Amino acid sequence: MGIFDKIKEKLTNEFIDIIEWLDYTNDTIAYRFERYQNEIKNGAKLIVREGQMAVFVNEGKMADVFKPGTYTLTTENLPILSTLKGWKYGFNSPFKAEVYFVNTRLFTNEKWGTKNPITLSDNRFGLVEIRAFGTYAYKISDPGLFIKEIVGTDGNFTNFEINEHLKSLIATRFTDTVGEANLPIELYAANTNELSETCQDVMKPEFLLVGMALERFYIENISMPEELKKEIFEYSRVDKIDLDKLTKFKTAKAIEAAAKNESGVAGAGMSMGMGFAMAQQMGNTMQSQPQQVAAQPSPTPPPMPQAVTYFYAHNGQQQGPVGFDQLKSLFASRTINRDSLIWKQGMDAWKPLQEVEELKSFLGGNTPPPLP
Repeated sequence: MGIFDKIKEKLTNEFIDIIEWLDYTNDTIAYRFERYQNEIKNGAKLIVREGQMAVFVNEGKMADVFKPGTYTLTTENLPILSTLKGWKYGFNSPFKAEVYFVNTRLFTNEKWGTKNPITLSDNRFGLVEIRAFGTYAYKISDPGLFIKEIVGTDGNFTNFEINEHLKSLIATRFTDTVGEANLPIELYAANTNELSETCQDVMKPEFLLVGMALERFYIENISMPEELKKEIFEYSRVDKIDLDKLTKFKTAKAIEAAAKNESGVAGAGMSMGMGFAMAQQMGNTMQSQPQQVAAQPSPTPPPMPQAVTYFYAHNGQQQGPVGFDQLKSLFASRTINRDSLIWKQGMDAWKPLQEVEELKSFLGGNTPPPLP
């Protein structure tokens, strides 16, 4: 080998570049490889590691994208860049291009939550407010589209820069989804798994529009005000137990509470004493006048009152007739509600249940106060 050949080999080795990115952070999504004047030598080595992809950009236009591997940059593996540069044959001189390395690993345990309460309309409790929070995971599925739509000219794009945008997107779509679900308010917390899957399906297209893939979405908790929780628990108990037994139980509790103070004991004792005295007086009267009582004709009881029956509308169909207790059971099982149309004998027209006087007790607003 002559002296000129050695000089040529030495110069060639000096001109060969290595383009690679070692990520020492946990939050960098896209990194622009910095070179002096963005100049890359002919035959440079491109090293793309697992969990990365490399995107070449020429004068603001997307060019070639490289998956993990080691490449020698020539016209053969830079077809798009060669077309943009107008290379018809092999090139020997350095060229200018921007190289972006994109992190394609899965970004996990990202937090999301509703900044403000979400207002929902419930058939039984009216307007209610809920809050929710959880986690999600995503990765970059289309590096070229992500560079074009999100990164732009940012040389070091991090997870923090896009997190706020994603949180706002998720909160908005979550609000729309739970509003359209139209579930009873107490069932939201019990169906977080189904809601999570539905929300993920709704939001996936939004992520794909910017080159991202929503891989996981979890709702960890749906909360509501404490007052509403108490109302729901009370409603659930009333729905499951015998109302007559509940009334007797509360009456007994009221008497027990009255007996805990002196006035209550005195009042209870006076009432019991008067009851015993009246019973004794009636017994003496009956013993002293046995013949008179026997001589009186037995009274004829009045005729039994006719039971009132009701018709109700369900799914656009007339149903019934049913009695008062059956109608109460239908309301407790949520087959009908306060807005269901009701008709009985003597009514001029159908009316909502909440406007029929004797049915207002179903709504829980006519509970008597405790006994003195």
